[in-house]
Amino acid sequence: MGFGSYDESEQQQQTANDDDDVEAVNVHQNDHDGQMSFESDVSTDELVSQLGEMRDDDGDDE
Repeated sequence: MGFGSYDESEQQQQTANDDDDVEAVNVHQNDHDGQMSFESDVSTDELVSQLGEMRDDDGDDE
């Protein structure tokens, strides 16, 4: 057939060995329960205004 010899027992062993090497992923390994804060000279109203302008700019492309 042109693809070389096929040994089914080799393929079965390889699959079984792959399962042994799999490690579980801990999705909570880097959880952080701390606090975050920042200081800004810009008022909340100014930030909301800037957000509105950014949203308006995104709508122009459609």
